[in-house]
Amino acid sequence: MSTRRVAGPEIERLIQLLSKLPGLGPRSARRAALHLIQKKDQLLIPLAEAMGVAVEHVGICSQCGTVDTSDPCTICSDPRRDSTTIVVVEDVSDLWALERASAVRAHYHVLGGTLSPLDGIGPDDLQISKLVERVEGGNVVEVILAVNATVEGQTTAHFITDQLTRFENVQVTRLAHGVPVGGELDYLDEGTLALALRARTKF
Repeated sequence: MSTRRVAGPEIERLIQLLSKLPGLGPRSARRAALHLIQKKDQLLIPLAEAMGVAVEHVGICSQCGTVDTSDPCTICSDPRRDSTTIVVVEDVSDLWALERASAVRAHYHVLGGTLSPLDGIGPDDLQISKLVERVEGGNVVEVILAVNATVEGQTTAHFITDQLTRFENVQVTRLAHGVPVGGELDYLDEGTLALALRARTKF
């Protein structure tokens, strides 16, 4: 039995597109679409204009792979950044998360995912060779692997490390894994606890 339409095709199209966004299912998309329509002047029109501008001006940085309105991007063009350090991340969202933390003033490199043979994603599908080129052609002394602590993430980290072993003056490091700040041991999984114990430091 087909779902009965409750609105015109334009509204249904809006709902359909919204439902493709991360975290939005059909019900959430309908609520979001209704809210946008009811707030047409305050939300829908400005949103449409902002999306039009984004389509026109947003692109991919040819150096690091992030998204921005300029190429090179804002981060790559910043002279205050430490050009000797490259932080490698899986996706742009990871870059944004690190920037929110304000923990490092380095350059970045976005891989565009992780190695996943089961999904048919190999080294040629990621920006690994571009990273090697940046290390080879620059004054890089440290590459920080800020990939997720998943099987795919760790596989990717090991592969990148192997690719960079020929650069004797380049140190390859990775983020520490373990007990998060404010975390309680009882709520942590066994893998996190095991990593925390192996990476323990002197008090």
